[in-house]
Amino acid sequence: MKRQSRRKFSADFNAKVALEAIKNRKTLAEPAVKFDVNPLMISKWKSEFLENMAAAFEKKGAAEKESIDTQELYAQVGQLKVENEF
Repeated sequence: MKRQSRRKFSADFNAKVALEAIKNRKTLAEPAVKFDVNPLMISKWKSEFLENMAAAFEKKGAAEKESIDTQELYAQVGQLKVENEF
């Protein structure tokens, strides 16, 4: 008996199917047949999409700038501490 391997879907495909499910124009069974995916997977992708959709609007540079500023501040604090002890 040949063992079937699991299918792997790309993030683009997951997002496309999740958007289709979010539109609520159809039941979960209809996109499942259309995209040949289990309705439970569509439900899972839909909930993940709704939880993480705010990440699409976050600015990537802001997080890096924050970490640089904190590193500089820690360096200054260390230098001032050494000067005060001396």
